[in-house]
Amino acid sequence: MTGRLNFLLTALLVGCALSLVNAQYQARELFIELERAQSLGRQLDVEWAQLQLDQSTLGKNARIEMIARRDLNMISLTPQRTQYLTVGGK
Repeated sequence: MTGRLNFLLTALLVGCALSLVNAQYQARELFIELERAQSLGRQLDVEWAQLQLDQSTLGKNARIEMIARRDLNMISLTPQRTQYLTVGGK
């Protein structure tokens, strides 16, 4: 009887030890995945800040006007070049 009990307790102890090892392995895997996700998050934050800086630089009125003049050959509107349309008139 005690031999069976010892065998049962030993098997239970081995099962618990294997369960503990498996739990620690999974915890390490999850920690590694968390570190990778946090690293990617930091990288995306840096990229987002750079894109916001680029957007603010590219959206300035002076730059837009310079490109319109240079690339599209546009000129500023003057009162002499303005045409007014009236409803029903010629």
